[in-house]
Amino acid sequence: MEGKVVDNKNPNPGGTASFLSNIFFVWTVPLFSKGNKRDLIVDDLYQPMNAHKAHNLGTKLEQARLQSKGQSLVRALCKVFQLELFQYILFNFCFVFIPRLVQPIILMQILKYYIPGQTAISENEAYIYVATLIVFIFITSISGHNYVIRMQQLGIKLRVAISSLIYRKTLRLSKFAMNNTSSGQIINMLSNDIRSFDYVMADFYLLIIAPTELVADAVLLYFLLGKTALVGIAFMIAFIPLQMYNAKLSAKYRFKIAKKTDMRILLMNEIISGIRVIKMYTWEKPFIKLIETLRRLEVRQIRASAYVSGVLHSYDMFMGRAAQFLCILALVLSGQSPVAQYVFVLTSFYSSLAKFLSARFLAAVSSFAKCMVSCNRIEAYLNLDEIQYTSGFQGNIKIDESSEMNKTCKSVIEISNVSAKWSTSANFDALSNIDLKIQAEDKVAVIGPVGSGKSSLINLILQELPACHGSMNINGVISYASQEPWLFKGSIRQNILFGQSMDLDKYRHVVKVCALQKDFEMLPFKDMTVVGEKGVMLSGGQKARINLARAVYRNADIYLLDDPLSAVDTHVGKQLYDQCICGYLSNKSVILITHQLQYLSNMDRVYIMENGTFVQSGTYQELQNGKNSFVRMLSHTSENEEDGNHPSEDPEHKQKQNVLDTNEHSPEDVKEHISTGALSNKVYKQYFKAGGRWYIYVPVLFMFLGNQIFASAGDYFITFWVNLEQSKEQSAEKLNNSMMYPNISSISKKTFLGEPYEYYITILTTDLCIFIYTTIICLLIISTLGRCIAFLQYCLSASTSLHNNMFVKIAKAPMRFFDTNPSGRILNRFSKDIGIIDEILPDVMMDSLEIGIGVVAVTLLLVVVNYWMIVPSVIILTLFCTYRNYYIKTSRSLKRIEGTVRSPIFSHMSASLQGLATIRAFGLQKELSEEFDVHQDLHTAAYYLFLVCNRAFGVLLDLNCLIYIAVVTVSTVLTATFGGNVGLSITQAMSLTGRLQWGIRQWSETENQMTSVERVLEYSNIDSEEDTSQEPSKDWPQKEDIEFENVTMRYYSNQPAVLKNLNFKIKPREKIGIVGRTGAGKSSLIAVIFRLAPFEGKIKIDAVDTSTISLKCLRSKISIIPQEPFLFSGTLRKNLDPFDEFDDGTIWKALEKVELKNVFDESSLGLNYQVSEGGVNFSIGQRQLLCLARALIRNNNILIMDEATANIDPKTDEVIQKTIKTNFEHCSVLTIAHRLHTIMDSDRVLVMEEGHVAEFDHPHVLLKNRGIFYSLVMETGKGVADSLRKQAEKNYKNLHRRQEAIQ
Repeated sequence: MEGKVVDNKNPNPGGTASFLSNIFFVWTVPLFSKGNKRDLIVDDLYQPMNAHKAHNLGTKLEQARLQSKGQSLVRALCKVFQLELFQYILFNFCFVFIPRLVQPIILMQILKYYIPGQTAISENEAYIYVATLIVFIFITSISGHNYVIRMQQLGIKLRVAISSLIYRKTLRLSKFAMNNTSSGQIINMLSNDIRSFDYVMADFYLLIIAPTELVADAVLLYFLLGKTALVGIAFMIAFIPLQMYNAKLSAKYRFKIAKKTDMRILLMNEIISGIRVIKMYTWEKPFIKLIETLRRLEVRQIRASAYVSGVLHSYDMFMGRAAQFLCILALVLSGQSPVAQYVFVLTSFYSSLAKFLSARFLAAVSSFAKCMVSCNRIEAYLNLDEIQYTSGFQGNIKIDESSEMNKTCKSVIEISNVSAKWSTSANFDALSNIDLKIQAEDKVAVIGPVGSGKSSLINLILQELPACHGSMNINGVISYASQEPWLFKGSIRQNILFGQSMDLDKYRHVVKVCALQKDFEMLPFKDMTVVGEKGVMLSGGQKARINLARAVYRNADIYLLDDPLSAVDTHVGKQLYDQCICGYLSNKSVILITHQLQYLSNMDRVYIMENGTFVQSGTYQELQNGKNSFVRMLSHTSENEEDGNHPSEDPEHKQKQNVLDTNEHSPEDVKEHISTGALSNKVYKQYFKAGGRWYIYVPVLFMFLGNQIFASAGDYFITFWVNLEQSKEQSAEKLNNSMMYPNISSISKKTFLGEPYEYYITILTTDLCIFIYTTIICLLIISTLGRCIAFLQYCLSASTSLHNNMFVKIAKAPMRFFDTNPSGRILNRFSKDIGIIDEILPDVMMDSLEIGIGVVAVTLLLVVVNYWMIVPSVIILTLFCTYRNYYIKTSRSLKRIEGTVRSPIFSHMSASLQGLATIRAFGLQKELSEEFDVHQDLHTAAYYLFLVCNRAFGVLLDLNCLIYIAVVTVSTVLTATFGGNVGLSITQAMSLTGRLQWGIRQWSETENQMTSVERVLEYSNIDSEEDTSQEPSKDWPQKEDIEFENVTMRYYSNQPAVLKNLNFKIKPREKIGIVGRTGAGKSSLIAVIFRLAPFEGKIKIDAVDTSTISLKCLRSKISIIPQEPFLFSGTLRKNLDPFDEFDDGTIWKALEKVELKNVFDESSLGLNYQVSEGGVNFSIGQRQLLCLARALIRNNNILIMDEATANIDPKTDEVIQKTIKTNFEHCSVLTIAHRLHTIMDSDRVLVMEEGHVAEFDHPHVLLKNRGIFYSLVMETGKGVADSLRKQAEKNYKNLHRRQEAIQ
């Protein structure tokens, strides 16, 4: 929609790098270098890899689903990606699994060298085994990193393909299907459900490899160590059912979490869409409580899921050690003593097995189960009903072609006996027995009361509304202007062209006939002005005319115009009708839905609708003789019609042709803020502060320390026990005068406590050793479970607090914030970022903390065995910290960019959902899908670079770890006396190689994921609306007089004032009409009265300066019926009285007064009638009436109506005007209107012109003065003007009679 180009970036160097460069990720070095010199920006990204292009991946997956009808999403994914998946798993088996399996066998050969009296292995052979071990560790490490990045790429492909499929499906969803989903669910799928594919693929191979490793390890353990070594295998197998149950629970909670998140995101989307109305109704606090309640329900499920994940995570710490303990216990109970080659080969096998089977395998099962939940949710969405353009119809329906229709075709639309329902379960037809025939170049008008089915007729022709029976034949290309103007975030020109090529002469002509020339002159960048999301930078009339211009610019045969004249003033409406509908479209077929009856005389045919069917039709003259209530209004209107020519073009614009911006580039939009530099310590402080005070997180930290003490104590004690047993043997040999073995060096045999092992031989019996070892393992299991649960609880408390604080700030933010930040940008924080803080950040932080403490503990163990190990340990830790500081600068920038370029994906989806009917009517599904894919490609480019840099960092760390292992192993082999020390040193160093680099990467990843906290805190620190706690008297306002003193208002400080030095006073209980041409500043008056925008000067109500009282007090005392009616999903009662302040009788009375009681009386649900998201199951007119009912219920002394009846038929409007006069007789009423008859009964009329008060007096007086108001009235036509003049004169005389009676 915005026409952005992403292909101007440099190609990704990974695509052309050499084999070795790709294996070792050398091609990332220039990127790291640039990232260390300055913060990376979006322009530094490369193009996405060809294999990652969203369009190609989405098309492949879509074709796979289409080729096999009814094929599940999982099967379609397998069909597209199974070969690639098989290749990667085979690579892992050959270059990761087998080399890792061999390592314990080599270790056993090294430890055999230390068996007292052995002669099988010489010193040189021992060194060869050491070198071989290092080589296999190198192969495993490098191959592992390359495997992971390729599986992560596969995860990217799955995510991108499915996202593209979701968007394409969205463009095909039927209106009925939209009732079975919500924008919240769709946004949640694109943020949290899709995220599971990024993680599941990296561990997917474990579902195959882990069971294979279990069998292979069992076989090797049996042949290498005997039967006792299988006890641990039995223990792990026995635990599998419990672990699988945990994984099943995790998937169950994932589904529940997704449902709760859907509800929260749906409500968030509705709140953001209706924030202006929410502020004017002072509903912020109740909505804050509602969101907090939904969040609490969501967190309840997240907490349960986190506890399950915590248990799964804890297995990594104790499962291997517990299995090893049981094997050693079985060995000792069988009468044998623990020896180094048994214990540490066992340690090597079980540490690997625990890591892959008990921890990562279960994590993979859990991740896979969650992914399947996401797949099922996505598949259910993909299986929703689609719009069917030909089903149930006869003939040729052309909606997306661009050629002229066949001129020989007489009828462009033929509808015969068609009935239609919005859903198959509906009890009544939306349309019934519709017969409509339109010839080429016919101009047809459709009129009728609110809710009569006029817009449903348009939807039927567009195929949005499915027919139950009948036939319809459409010949020609359709163009469509929706009743609710739909504008996307881009320039005005982009909104008008909407994918069409630029024809400058045609474009100028369309701009002219749609009365946009003067608006372009006033806008800073003319037609290149960026309108903002939903056109927030424009007035209602400007949005309506741009929406119309888009439809008119399209070269079509049939133009469906759904009430395009209601939002514009009389003069502009006349110009649109004369120059656009009757002029520019004179040789086209037009169906005009309208409530403006003065325009019907020139229509070829007029259809009157009531209750979903045509009750009468004919020419204007034929209908005048009918008895229908609408017909009687036509007869009245005919007396008011102007005889003569249409008014000519405004003379101001005859010579003005240069209203277009000649600059080729659109002005810069307000871009999303991207933080720079190192992550501030304040981010961490605020995160931990959100979780609780120091007396909460300090005990949690000590639980981690205690847990590691137990783990290290277990590792050291078994080493001590092995050395003790070896010392016993050596002592026995000394007693028998045996010689020392030549391959054992004569190093001191003292323990780290200072006493020799001989000292403990008599103290530590075998039974006591078993007791101590058992106690340590039990304490390890308990402390592991405890610290996992405590830490996750703490993190969830922080997440809940951060979410609630951010929403409170968002709810209290000024309107400027919402005008400059698209909803997708805000929803990104509440969906993706909060999702990361909820579920990813705790795991990453727990890994970092656990491994960080573990690395220190391992280093201390190595130093205890050989104090010289402190030198390489300090060196390697120093190097790692240096590498980390170098890496994190680039990684952090990429993570920030990734978070930023994710927002347009949500914004694009949100905008598309709002404009589905327009997109489909214009046949631009393909173009919009391609643009969505462009947004995805930009995100993929950032995310892939982030992943590759992560892998490059991992390879660098592992290469350094490899050197460290070599130093530790060789030095231990050269200096060690006891086999236990050798086994401990090598196994701990081997574990360190993975844990150390993983810990450093997780430490870095913690900072990367903390950028989500940073982004949330950005919105938690935005400025709130200027407010005060001062309250006026409880009965304020009593007189309801309103006074403006030198009021000047600018929406932005660097732009011209939209209200200029306003000075006027409204008397108590006075009825004021406010008129003016589009963009004159009428709606801006409302903004300053409600303090929605900053302004200079004073506004006084009852002599109280409104800037000195609280916003809640001010806004709660004023009722508003907004120009854009706002309804949220929920019951009818909650929409009218969200906080249950009034009884049912009051609500029913209000509905009766706005003539909607019968609508809900017919439903068995009554006030519990369900309102769909955005109120789409009501017509716009009905929504406006419901907003009027709100005002009646609130019954404030001041009422403001902003085009409150613009989309209501004249008959209903007449009733509503009487209702307002009756119920608000003792109130001050300000009415903004384009229908001049609605303000002719006003006490005075305020005429706005370019931000100034041009005129302010009784309408009768203004007409006599022949000023701007007089010209507005005369532009309606002679007949209408005479009627308005008489109405004003009558009102003026009645007013004077009342005043005289009072006196």
